[in-house]
Amino acid sequence: MTSSMKDLKLFLFDMDGTLYLGDRLFAFTIDLLEKIKAKGARYMFMTNNSSKSVKAYIEKLAKLGIPATEEEFITSSQATAYYLQNHHAGKKLYVCGTESLKTELRSHGFTITEDLDAVECIVMGFDTELNFKKLHDVSFLLCTRELPYIATNPDYVCPTEFGSVPDCGSVCDMIYNATGKRPVVIGKPEALMPQLAMERTGYAKEQTVVIGDRIYTDIKSGINAGTVTVLVMSGETTKEILDASPEKPDFVLEHAGLMIDQI
Repeated sequence: MTSSMKDLKLFLFDMDGTLYLGDRLFAFTIDLLEKIKAKGARYMFMTNNSSKSVKAYIEKLAKLGIPATEEEFITSSQATAYYLQNHHAGKKLYVCGTESLKTELRSHGFTITEDLDAVECIVMGFDTELNFKKLHDVSFLLCTRELPYIATNPDYVCPTEFGSVPDCGSVCDMIYNATGKRPVVIGKPEALMPQLAMERTGYAKEQTVVIGDRIYTDIKSGINAGTVTVLVMSGETTKEILDASPEKPDFVLEHAGLMIDQI
């Protein structure tokens, strides 16, 4: 466990529950991001939410007062495309996900099909456009054929201003109950997203920190990638969850704004 944040150069932020909640920007967020830039370091936004495109996130942050570029994002959609290119290149995909996820995968050269006979790989995302036909199709494919089955992220819920809504992990559990099949999970808590961010920027794991509000995704991804980790208590995690967790972050803060005086 590191004792100081002073030497950190790459800050990988979860967004919802960490920098904002729904459409409400936390009061400290802009000051924190400006402090990171002022010290000559870099930050990136690292999200498991595969329902939105990077363009949509840039537009959302702009409305909240945060200018951002495509290079400052690492998403589970991008990581899934990277994984597919390395393990299932050229395969036709059935995507249980939003049109934004499909667009991201098409931009990396993949063909999306709803012809069940032509499907060669299944991709599950956080699908805010979910309907029963998609659940039926995925169940049919998993029950009748042996196909690669990939999920963008394992999150059970997505936070909102009023509480939470079911996320990709909850839908994957529904599919498991119907088929007995589990997917290969790409996003946090796996190490791939922080690793891609470090590869893109050239920083070492000792210079990199993952900041987020969930132990089982954000913090665990940092641990798996060997980075420094900061758990913030402004989102999903409670003291009881933290106490019961076998994985412990390097730092625990009530909110990310408390990093301003430590970096």
